[in-house]
Amino acid sequence: MKFTKPSWVIHNDSGKSDQASKRLSIFSVHVHPDGSRIATGGLDAKIRIWSTKPILYSISEQSNRPPKSLCTLTMHTGPVLCVRWANSGRWLASGSDDEIVMIWDLDPTTRGKVWGSDEINVEGWKPLKRLPGHESDVTDLAWSPEDRYLASVGLDSQVLIWSGYTLERVRRIDQHQGFVKGVCWDPVGEFLATQSDDRSVKIWRTTDWLLEAEVRKPFEDSPGSTFFRRLSWSPDGAHITASNATNNRGFVFIAAVIARNSWTSEISLVGHENTVEVAAYNPHIFLRNPAAPVATSNICSVVALGADDRSVSIWQTKSARPIIVAKEVFERQIMDLSWSWDGLTLYAVSSDGTLAAFAFDSDELEGIAPHSIQQQYLQKFGFAQPPLPEGWSHTNPQMPSSGQRMTPPPSPSRSSLQPHGMNGFGTPSTSAGHEVVNTLIAKRNTKRRMQQQLLGPRGGSNSPAVLANPLERRSVDYTLPEAVTEVPIDSLSVTNPTGVKRKLSILDMADDRPTKARTLGGDRVRDGNVEIVKEICSLIDQQPVVPGNPQIKGENVLAIPPMLTYLSLKVTDAGDDILECKNAESGDLTEISYVSGKTVCWLDYLPSPCVVLAATSSFCAAGMLDGTLNVYSPTGRRLMPTLILDGTATLLSAAKSALVVITSTGVLYSWNVKKACANFASTSVRSLLSPNGSARGTTINIASLAARPNGSPIIRAASGVTYSYDKNLCSFIKLSEPWWAEGSDAWSSRPRNSGAQQGVVASIESAISERNTPSPATTQRPPWWTSALTLGHLESKLHAARVLDSSMEYKQTLLVYSKKIADEGFRNKAEELIKDLFGPIYWRPGINKEDAWNPVILGHWKRDLLKEVLQVFVRSKTLAKFGMDWQETLKKATTSDD
Repeated sequence: MKFTKPSWVIHNDSGKSDQASKRLSIFSVHVHPDGSRIATGGLDAKIRIWSTKPILYSISEQSNRPPKSLCTLTMHTGPVLCVRWANSGRWLASGSDDEIVMIWDLDPTTRGKVWGSDEINVEGWKPLKRLPGHESDVTDLAWSPEDRYLASVGLDSQVLIWSGYTLERVRRIDQHQGFVKGVCWDPVGEFLATQSDDRSVKIWRTTDWLLEAEVRKPFEDSPGSTFFRRLSWSPDGAHITASNATNNRGFVFIAAVIARNSWTSEISLVGHENTVEVAAYNPHIFLRNPAAPVATSNICSVVALGADDRSVSIWQTKSARPIIVAKEVFERQIMDLSWSWDGLTLYAVSSDGTLAAFAFDSDELEGIAPHSIQQQYLQKFGFAQPPLPEGWSHTNPQMPSSGQRMTPPPSPSRSSLQPHGMNGFGTPSTSAGHEVVNTLIAKRNTKRRMQQQLLGPRGGSNSPAVLANPLERRSVDYTLPEAVTEVPIDSLSVTNPTGVKRKLSILDMADDRPTKARTLGGDRVRDGNVEIVKEICSLIDQQPVVPGNPQIKGENVLAIPPMLTYLSLKVTDAGDDILECKNAESGDLTEISYVSGKTVCWLDYLPSPCVVLAATSSFCAAGMLDGTLNVYSPTGRRLMPTLILDGTATLLSAAKSALVVITSTGVLYSWNVKKACANFASTSVRSLLSPNGSARGTTINIASLAARPNGSPIIRAASGVTYSYDKNLCSFIKLSEPWWAEGSDAWSSRPRNSGAQQGVVASIESAISERNTPSPATTQRPPWWTSALTLGHLESKLHAARVLDSSMEYKQTLLVYSKKIADEGFRNKAEELIKDLFGPIYWRPGINKEDAWNPVILGHWKRDLLKEVLQVFVRSKTLAKFGMDWQETLKKATTSDD
C-alpha cells in the first residue's frame, strides 16, 4: 500500500495572502467514475476539482502535468457538506448548509480565471440546476443505480427524492424525528437507507417510498454529537454498514452491519476508540476463493471506516480483524471516504483540512472481481427496475473508439447558435495543425447539415482529443484538448456500435422552441436607469393614530408606511434577484415585478397601491394600501388567494416559508406559505402598545418586525424590549430586554461582529447592547442582585430559544445555566432541572404514557441533554456527589430494557 497526503489539496480563504490564509475543514470527497479527478467540498463554501494523477504519482506532481487544480466552483453561499458524482460521470451534485442542492454540468466555455481570485479553471463546470426544497443544511447525497434518482438528506429531518433525469422532486419523506445525516442506495435498486440523530436507520422501498424496516438496537446509546452518520451498502446488496453505533451501553464504539431482509444487526466492527463517522464500501465484490464459482457463500466485501479517533480502518467481511488500521492519519476527525471505481484507491478527508490517499496493489486486495460479475450476481434478487421515461438516457449516442480519452461530456445547450468548445460525441481532426469547428446550419426541416471550416493552427499539431462515453471506466489521457467543436444536433434516432437504434436522451435532442424561455414581461428591455422615487401623499386617507388608547377597535394604532412611486427589495437567498413595485401617481394601477439581472421573470398588475414588500427564495408578498395581501411563487404563480387583512399592512417580514405581518390596526398574522395555512390565529398587538410599553400620549411605534422559519414573530419596540408570540401559551412573551444588562453575568456587553455565526437570541441581545447603555457600575445594588438577574436572564433565554426554534442556542444556554446553578450550589434548582429532563422514571423510548412530558425538545433528546448537564454538576465543587448519584440513576434507567 502506498500512502500520500498532498499538501496542495486545500480549501482556504482565497481573499487572503498565502501566508495569512488558514487551512479550512474539508467535509466531503468523491472520485469521478473514470478515476481522473476528485471533487472536494469545504468550509470555504467552494467545490474544488483536483487531478488524481499528481496525487498518486510524484513525477506528475513535480511536473504539474496534468494541472493539480482543475476547477473551483463558487455558487454556494455556505459550507459545502457533500459532493457526489453521478454514476455516469456526467453530472456532479453538491449539498450545502445554504439549504440548496446544486447539479453541475461540464461547460468548456467557462474556463479561465476565477472571479475574485488568482485561481485558474483549467476546465469549466456550470450550474445545470438548483434544487431548493430543504429547510436546513443538506448533509448527504446519493445517486441511485443507473442515476434514476438522487436522494438528499439534511438537518430539517427530511429525505428528498429527485428524478435523475428531469431533476424534479419525486418524493418528500419526513418520518425521521431528528437530523438526517446519512443516505445510501441498495445496489439492486430496491431499497433506500437513511440514518438520523433519532438513533435509527430506516429502510425505504423504492416502489412506493414507504417504510420497509427500522433498525434501532445498535444506536440506542449512540452520541448525538457527530457531524455525519454516513452509511454504505455493500456491492453484493447483502449488508448495510452504519456508522455511529455502540455496544456495552455506549462505552464501545462500533460500526453496525445490518443484514438484508431480516434487517437485524448481529455483526459489529469493533476497534475504534471514538465514534465512527463514515463507512464506505469498495465498489467491487470479492471472492473468498477466486478459483471457485460465484456464489453467495464465496462472496465477501471490503469496507472502510473513518472515525473521530483520527484513524481509518479497512475490513474484509470474511475476516474478524481489519486488513489495515491507519492511526492518527489526521489531526482531527475523518469526515468522508471515497473509493475509486477500480477499487484500488481510497481517499479520505478530515476537518483539519487535509486529504489522504491509500493506493493498493491488486494482490493486496485479494479476490477482487470485475464489475460484470457483480451485475450478474445482483440479478439473483429478481428486482425489476421501473422502465426509463420515454426518450431519456444518461448514455451517449456513440461509443468512443479505443484511442479516445474519457471525460465527462457537456450537456447540449438549448441555444443552437452558441459554440460549446467541446464535443460530447467527438469528431477527429481532418489535418494536423488545424482545428475543426462544426458550424450548425439551422433550418426548419428534419435534416441538419454540418458545414466544416478549417482554421489556422493553434499551438501545436496534435489531433484534438475527443470526449468519450461517461459509462466506460478506463485509463485517461490527462492532456488538455486543443480542439474547439460545437455540439451537433442529429436526428431523433441514431445507431450505436451494436446496430440497434435507440431513442436519444432529451439532452441530445434538437429543440425548435425559442432558445430563451418565455416569461411574463421578459421581452421588456430594462435600461438600468435609476428609478425616481416620489411620495404620494394625497392617496392615503389615513385615520389618525390614537396615542395611548389602543383599545379602540378599528382605529389605526400604527402609522401606515409612506406611499411611494417605487419600492424594491432584494430577495433573500436568491443572489441579486429583486422584487420591485411601481405605483402610478394616480393610484389606479400598480405593477409588481420580479427581476433577475436585466430579465423580468414575471409581473402582475394590481388595483391598489403597494406599501410593503417581503420576499424569500420560496415566495414573494406584497401588502396593499386597501388592506389586501398578495403572495406569489418565484415564477409569479399565486400561492394563496388574495388575503383580506384587518387593516393596511404596516410591517411585513418573511423567512423561508414563514410570512408575518402587523396591520395598521395592530393585528398580527402568521402563515406557512408552503402549506398554505396559518401558524396561529390572528391576534392583536394592542397589549404591547399599552402605556406600559410606550410613553403615554406619544405616537405608538414598533421599531421592527422579523419572521422566524417556524412562523414566530420577533417584534422590537423602540424601547429595545423584544417580543414574540407563543402559540402554545396563546400569549405574547418577552424574548429579551435591556433590564438583563443591568446585572446579568451572562449578558454580553460587547456585541459580536460575526453576526452570520450568531444565534437569533444572541443577535437580539447584541442589537439591544448597541442601542442601550446600562447603568453605571457605581449604582448601589441589593444583595444577590447579580445571581438573581443572571439566573432570570438565562431562564428567559431558554424560553426565547424554544419559541424561536433555535436548537443550538437552547443547548448552549442550558449548559451555561447548569454551570451557574452548580457554581451557586442551588441544589433545589438543580434537582428540579434534572427531573424535568429525566421525565417519568418508567418512561422508555417508544412509549409515552404521560402526555405531559415530551422526551424531545428542539430536536434534542432530553436525556441526552441531561447527560451533559450531569457532567457539569459532577465537575463542580458543590454538586459533585449529587450529580454522580443522578448519573447512576440515569444509567440504570437507560439500560433496564436490556
